[in-house]
Amino acid sequence: MTAELTASQEQDLLARWTSTLRAARAGREGPDPLPYGRNLLARWAEPQRRYHTVAHLRAVLDRIDELAGKGGEGGELELVRLAAWFHDAVYLPDRSENEERSAALAERALTEAGLTAHEVAEVARLVRLTVSHDPAPGDLNGETLCDADLAVLASDPDTYRGYTAAVREEYAFVPEDAFREGRAAILRHLLTLPRLFRTPYGAAAWEERARENLTRELAQLTAPVDTTPDTSPDR
Repeated sequence: MTAELTASQEQDLLARWTSTLRAARAGREGPDPLPYGRNLLARWAEPQRRYHTVAHLRAVLDRIDELAGKGGEGGELELVRLAAWFHDAVYLPDRSENEERSAALAERALTEAGLTAHEVAEVARLVRLTVSHDPAPGDLNGETLCDADLAVLASDPDTYRGYTAAVREEYAFVPEDAFREGRAAILRHLLTLPRLFRTPYGAAAWEERARENLTRELAQLTAPVDTTPDTSPDR
């Protein structure tokens, strides 16, 4: 069992994984899904992670279910769910090729697990799409995964602060000034996009709050830092 999960939470996630993989195989025979699920959960529980943890995986899966329930987004929802399991399966904060390595892992594992070449290719494509979060118009699978992955941006203020703090912890090796500059650039880019969320439900339910959170964080990151020495007498 991973350190972050209770036994019941782990059992629930493994049940979701097993159901998803079997549904994607559509009755075709294949290896036992459980070893693959356990391997993925172990990856998501690696010690270098602070935000990209099992909790994030669970949140993305929940948001996919929410999107499916509200608007039916996603042409191949089981493949979208599989892509969620793999999208940060390889994650080292100081590396830039995490999505590519995660996609390659999906290609190896899902081929072995009994998916067709089309299904494997679609999952890997979706994983790679999380580099840009910029699905083409009409890409229902991509819109669903990207909206679910970005839904944290629309969290309530306390949850959003926890998210930003966890991101900072993952990048603790980056000096403060460099981190603030880089993070601010990302926020500015997001705020220039015409839409953060591409599904109808995501745009209606999450867009406004996400922009409020991003704008507030950007203001905090770019506010002048008081470097005046404290000259008050000791007490």
